Amino acid sequence: MDSWERLNREIVSCARCPRLRAHCEAIARVKRRAFRDQIYWTRPVPGFGDRGARLLICGLAPAAHGANRTGRMFTGDDSGNWLYAALHRAGFASQPISTGAGDGLTLRDAFITASARCAPPDNKPTPSELAACAPFLDRELALLEDVRVVLALGQVAWRTTLAHALRFDPTSVPSPRPKFGHGAESRIRIGTRGAQVALLASYHPSRQNTNTGRLTRAMLDDVVARAKRLAD
Repeated sequence: MDSWERLNREIVSCARCPRLRAHCEAIARVKRRAFRDQIYWTRPVPGFGDRGARLLICGLAPAAHGANRTGRMFTGDDSGNWLYAALHRAGFASQPISTGAGDGLTLRDAFITASARCAPPDNKPTPSELAACAPFLDRELALLEDVRVVLALGQVAWRTTLAHALRFDPTSVPSPRPKFGHGAESRIRIGTRGAQVALLASYHPSRQNTNTGRLTRAMLDDVVARAKRLAD
């Protein structure tokens, strides 16, 4: 068993947060009408993508009827459709739509993870639940040796990435601490080797942002294009 397989098995079998485990299983029992014939994944969701990636994308958490159903990050929901379409236009994804873990989608030079690995009630993991997941991100970043850019989707992911950098080197984060905002950019050090990377921010491609026009496709394309230029 290699390091990735060991890590992913530990993520999938994690039971550190009883509230999240109960919520994921309850969602699978109730289901959404469109998915009533499907078997939900319900377990914590590991990261997904190219293990030699230069771009790491960090989201909030699996969606209740998205990754909690499909078992793959940003797969099977509207947020994922927005994200993968943008990644496809930029050349990071092999196709613009992701419906399930067996749909043939592959990522090139990009890896996707999340601050929390279980779907939280109201999309709001608690600080203690985020802390319980933090070691998984630390280990992913130790294995993703080629990352040059981290794209944080939403404020929670931004804070999660900064918290990771602070755990390994308190001097690696600029002072005053960088503030979240769409298009915000900073430099930090990540991973056990302390590699310097660019940290970029985007509003999360949730319905709350895309349906209101707070995040447009052009805005998401611009920040993904910026991430690609920095990675190159």
